[in-house]
Amino acid sequence: MEENKKRKVMLSGIQPSGDLTLGSYLGAIKNWGARADEFDCYYFMADLHSITVRQTPADLRRRTLEQLAQYIACGLDPEKNTLFIQSHVPEHTQLGWVLNCYTMFGELSRMTQFKDKSAKNAENINGGLFTYPALMAADILLYQPDYVPVGDDQKQHVELCRDVAMRFNNIYGDVFRIPEPYIPKVGARVMSLSAPTSKMSKSDKDPNGCVYLLEAPEVIARKFKRAVTDSDTERCVRYAPEEKPGVANLMSIYSACTGKAYAEIEAEFDGRGYGAFKPAVADAVVETLRPIREESERLLRDKGYLEQVYRAGAEKASAIAGKTLRKVYKKVGFVAK
Repeated sequence: MEENKKRKVMLSGIQPSGDLTLGSYLGAIKNWGARADEFDCYYFMADLHSITVRQTPADLRRRTLEQLAQYIACGLDPEKNTLFIQSHVPEHTQLGWVLNCYTMFGELSRMTQFKDKSAKNAENINGGLFTYPALMAADILLYQPDYVPVGDDQKQHVELCRDVAMRFNNIYGDVFRIPEPYIPKVGARVMSLSAPTSKMSKSDKDPNGCVYLLEAPEVIARKFKRAVTDSDTERCVRYAPEEKPGVANLMSIYSACTGKAYAEIEAEFDGRGYGAFKPAVADAVVETLRPIREESERLLRDKGYLEQVYRAGAEKASAIAGKTLRKVYKKVGFVAK
């Protein structure tokens, strides 16, 4: 009876390898805050994953704390959500090594992101870049979550995690809960402003393609002014992703920021063209991000509070993760301490 009353568990993390973007917010973080009343939620800064690509140490530290501040500013209340830094919970790497030994070479070879990152970082194709899906599986399985909120591009990793968990369970019994990917239906995929057929990414080489959560309003306005629309002669605001991916992307962003349906947006800008539409999208984004930027800046001035949050989060996360790790260690035959 007590088991039925237990809340389901949700977990996710983002690498602090670049500044959080509008896509990170609309596609993921905005939706996380609403889950706290329904789920036990664990959200972390995935700094261990970040070092598969070379990082400047001072920048990584800065971005990790900025990301924590932005999580809170985006509505993730530390009293309701467990917020922590991945490297502060050693169980992640400990289980990661065990799962490396239950993840097949062929499975890792098929990972799309390994192929993409190898192409972009040909001079640094390291072992961590190849095996990080096993660490990602550990990140997830330590907390026995029911759901993992991910974008479409990460679904492959959750599928691998499920395969590894089922393989382990088939050998040793019921050790891991098998998680489901949780993909939000709205705002799941914000595209680049400069290349609207590609996802908006914090690692984008073109800074005009990305809008960052802490950017100044005038910078945001300039980026939307330059945003790609389309080259047809009709120049009307119409939702047609195949024909007009740039316009569709701006409409999706405007809809997510204002709550307006596509039909309403089409009616609002009927006969007005892109000259009116792009500044309106920029204004909507600026006003959506303004409270996040201001609250993040306030939190970053209070380093003591942020330290208190991440220490408490790591302590709670480690207590939960430790239970899973002890069970795994016993199953594989390690001698207890």
